[in-house]
Order: sequence, then structure tokens, then C-alpha cells
Amino acid sequence: MRIGVDLGGTNVRAGLVDRGRIVRLLSEPCRADRPEEEVLEHIASLVGALVTPGVTCIGIGVPSVVDAVRGIVYNVAGIPSWREVHLKERFEKRFGLPVHVNNDCNCFALGVCRFGEAHDCRNVACIALGTGVGAGIVIDGKLYSGANTGAGEIGCIPYLDRDYEYYCSSRFFVGRGTSGKEACERAAAGDPEALALWNEFGGHVGRLVMLTLYAYDPEAIVFGGSISHAFGFFRAAMLESLREFPYARTVERLRIYRSEIEHVGLLGASACE
Repeated sequence: MRIGVDLGGTNVRAGLVDRGRIVRLLSEPCRADRPEEEVLEHIASLVGALVTPGVTCIGIGVPSVVDAVRGIVYNVAGIPSWREVHLKERFEKRFGLPVHVNNDCNCFALGVCRFGEAHDCRNVACIALGTGVGAGIVIDGKLYSGANTGAGEIGCIPYLDRDYEYYCSSRFFVGRGTSGKEACERAAAGDPEALALWNEFGGHVGRLVMLTLYAYDPEAIVFGGSISHAFGFFRAAMLESLREFPYARTVERLRIYRSEIEHVGLLGASACE
């Protein structure tokens, strides 16, 4: 058995995972505004509650730049006190188990490719649409992180007058005086303005997909993150936008999903090596 941890600025979840199945889950609000040591102790207390003689390792997904070899996280999103935390060293010393640390989008990709919609694919881009935009990339069946764990930072690429993250995340809706959640609720009620907003959003996501095709040429793209729950409202516009891609056969072969696997990032964290 393995322990997976999905760390975010809002919540921290830890699970005991047995062959891809979460057998025990602990979830609590993250003490993101507290000092570094207090946040560490909170996470350690959740992990400690799951450690049993059958546990072989601990995997942790963190929304930050990660030195995956040394298990160091830098400037963690949503946790201001975490500037440079030697997470692997600290937890291995505490629990006496191997600890693997990676970026949360990479853990999302591992979860999707090991246990989810892309389990039968070798080349996959898993795109998280939420507060920001990030991606985990799997090439020839292996996670590709790049030299600095930044291979999937496609949201930072310039687009129009800003970048893809502005137009393909919750920032798009905030910039128009609403939120993704409110726009989704209004669209579900048939509000034409909200539906038009999602249509515009889908066009931008379609161009993000094109960028991903140019960069990685995956056989599947899997969306996750909070905004992806509204996939039904922007899917058609996204596909319409993809008609502009010059290689029609590539688009025809492409498989696009929204991940339906609960706690897929945690599952992916448990699979980190």
C-alpha cells in the first residue's frame, strides 16, 4: 500500500491507496496562512494517521516548482510561508519511508494515465483548468517533467494581449465580473449571456488545445480542475475552434476527455516514483 497526498492552498487530502483504490481518505482545510512549520506539522499529522506496517512509500503532489530528485518545493501557490521546503528529507526522516514529491499537475497526469481515462494511452497531455492553467505531460508512457519540472506550464505562454492562463482559467470569468461557478449556474438555468460567455471561453480553450498539439502531439488530452466541471458548456465551441488546426487527421484521431476519477491527483501522487 501507498500513501498519496494532494496539497492545495484550500485543502489538504491524504489517502491510503491499495492497488489504485483509496481505502481511507482524510481531508481537512489547509492552514495555508500559518508559518511553515505549522503547515508541515498539519500534513505530517494526516500522513501519520495513515501509516501502517503495510505502507511502502509516500507520494506528495504540490502546486509549485519542484525539484523532484531532491524533493524540494519552491514558492508553493496558496501557501505564502513555503518558499523553499525540503519536503522529501523532512518526511523521510520522520516516517522512515521513501518519499516522492512532484508538481500537482504531474500527479494529475499520473493518476489519469495509471487509473483513469488515458490508461491505455502512451502519449497524453492532462490539462488542469482552475484558478490557473497547468498540464502534466506523459510521453511514451513516462511522465515528462523537463529539466525544472516546468514542461507543462502552458498557461504562461503569451496569447492575445495576455497569456493562456488569463483566457482559459477562472481569471477569464473574474475579468468579466463573474466567477466560473456563477457562470456555470447561470448557464445551467439557460441564461443566454452565460451561455455566450462559455462559448467564448471554449474558443480560447480550443486554441490552447491547438498549442498542445503543436508542442506535444498527444493521442489524448484529458481536462481536470474546477472549471472542467462545466465541460458540457464549452466543449462544442472548443471543437469548433479546432477546425482551424491545419492537420485535420490529427484532430480526428485525438481523444479528448474530462476526468471523472475522484481524487485523481491523490491517486497520481501515490504512484510517484
